[in-house]
Amino acid sequence: MEHVQMKTDWKQLAHEVVNGKEITKEEALAILQVPDEEVLEIMNAAYIIRHHHYGKKVKLNMIINTKSGLCPEDCGYCSQSIVSEAPIDKYAWLTKEKIVEGAQEAIRRKAGTYCIVASGRRPTDREVEHVIGAVKEIRETTDLKICCCLGFLNEDHANRLAEAGVHRYNHNLNTHVNNYESICSTHTYDDRVDTVEKAKGAGISPCSGAIFGMGENEEQRVDIAFELKRINADSIPCNFLVAVNGTPLEGRKDLTPVTCLKILAMMRFVNPSKEIRISGGREINLRFLQPLGLFAANSIFVGDYLTTAGQEPTDDWNMIADLGFEIEECAL
Repeated sequence: MEHVQMKTDWKQLAHEVVNGKEITKEEALAILQVPDEEVLEIMNAAYIIRHHHYGKKVKLNMIINTKSGLCPEDCGYCSQSIVSEAPIDKYAWLTKEKIVEGAQEAIRRKAGTYCIVASGRRPTDREVEHVIGAVKEIRETTDLKICCCLGFLNEDHANRLAEAGVHRYNHNLNTHVNNYESICSTHTYDDRVDTVEKAKGAGISPCSGAIFGMGENEEQRVDIAFELKRINADSIPCNFLVAVNGTPLEGRKDLTPVTCLKILAMMRFVNPSKEIRISGGREINLRFLQPLGLFAANSIFVGDYLTTAGQEPTDDWNMIADLGFEIEECAL
């Protein structure tokens, strides 16, 4: 795609999207290429689409890192990978009781979705059963939506998680297919797509997104958005790289807060009815522009991430209230 320079009536385009229009890759690229001083026009237009599908509701999600570090994969962005020298906590599986306790913490933080995450390439039969035990107890005692992120899935594991009551499975595409080899050599982009399809085949809602700021260009950011549309991801986490010291991507700085806003707006235009979540790196990359992100996105993580700190839940609650938005406390 060539560099696009055109003056678009963004609000008009947003209303067309609300009425069923699917934007082109050229239009999506134009969103990323608007002058920075026009970013408020883009966010206003994105809000028309966001409000049509979600009103003023904001979904909160909480992560529990049930197994940290010790991962054989060499993903360059990840502090838990085998090639990382980052000083992080490393531990084997939390007990079932700790995982269940985490669900109560999610409720205290007003999160509607509880995300059970474990490092590693793929879970063993025993690990899947461990998660299932916790999931069943959480389902019996709460109204939380449960998302799991356990690595690659086979059909049997996907079906067992679905039968246990897992609502959603997260497996991010991470970056553009042509950029994948530059960030990971131990698995392929197609491996990741396959796990999303395995989750969908079992009847689990697919959660899949990307990490922006890892060397991809603007055209590739657009392609990522359209690929997430193609695989029909219900929830799309937009992560912005935290270039953790000790990882191969240490020191990388490709993003500005305004660039992040444009990515969120573009993602809303391409995937108008989907849950767009501002995820890892929100506080570091958007900084003082975090509230503006919610004019395109309708979901955030509350509290800490896997190995990086988030802001206090009260700060997120206050940000949402200051916008005149409201927390959607039940995500089912």
